[in-house]
Amino acid sequence: MNASPDCPVCTMPEPLVADDGFECGTCGHEWMADLGDGLPAVHDANGNLLTNGDDVTVIKDLKLDGKSGGVKAGTKVKGIRLVAGDHPIDGKINGRAIVIRAEFVKKA
Repeated sequence: MNASPDCPVCTMPEPLVADDGFECGTCGHEWMADLGDGLPAVHDANGNLLTNGDDVTVIKDLKLDGKSGGVKAGTKVKGIRLVAGDHPIDGKINGRAIVIRAEFVKKA
């Protein structure tokens, strides 16, 4: 069962559902629906909540696609983007796009 929110002005339950949000039948207040981004919360190795645009530091040497080199521990990834999947962090290191599992980074 999907619980609808109470009116933020008069706190009456069960608002009327409109095309773009909700409307209170008692006081007439209208507000937008909070759709969210559909992504689960992503936490780093220390348990800190990560959001889009955060900077993170890699805490373990990582290999990339079996190629020589890889990502060394201590490398900073700036402006991450959270994505769906088992590798929820999308970022760029030295111009190369990579996806990283959250347990291998800490928030910078």
